[in-house]
Amino acid sequence: MKTKDKILQTALKLFNEKGYNNVTTRDIAAEMQISAGNLHYHFKHSEELIIHFFTHLKLDMDRLLETLKNIPKKNLSSLYNYTQSSCEILYTYRFIFLNFVDILRKIPAIESQYAQLNIIRIEEFQSIFKDFQEDRIFKENIPDFILESLVTQIFIIGDNWMTFNSLTLKLGKEESIQHYSIIFLNLFYPFLTEEQQYLYELNYIKS
Repeated sequence: MKTKDKILQTALKLFNEKGYNNVTTRDIAAEMQISAGNLHYHFKHSEELIIHFFTHLKLDMDRLLETLKNIPKKNLSSLYNYTQSSCEILYTYRFIFLNFVDILRKIPAIESQYAQLNIIRIEEFQSIFKDFQEDRIFKENIPDFILESLVTQIFIIGDNWMTFNSLTLKLGKEESIQHYSIIFLNLFYPFLTEEQQYLYELNYIKS
């Protein structure tokens, strides 16, 4: 593995374990048993590492959404796979969300990306929601303002479920991904057709 890749792997591990505010580039170098100068050759500041991770988080989510968009005929499994995969990706970069406000305040480049991302995602999700309506998974006559609110709710849950988990249930990786995937998925229940609601309760709700 190249030094740059080892730095990224170590940095992500330490940020996730200790938090963004508690890890410096010197800490990362010490963990790797390399000089700070060697690390700074690749990344001059911790902010560069954070920008790298946020960019890759966005790219991972982009690919996941693109996969969902390209499914010819969508169904409940498509939706479930999306929510579970989303939670897995977000968990990989969990330090970002556990330190989200600080990161946005301290790194304007990420704050700007995040603002643009919100706008882009509204269009992407609305297109996906229309596909679900055409495939008779969602009800037909859902007001646009409700679907717009649904996108906002997706962001609110996606951005905050790990903080909520850290303050309440404190579930580990596998349990938290499974638990909050269903919480996430429940957002869509009111928009499902009656037939799909029946299938949802049959397959995704524990008795």
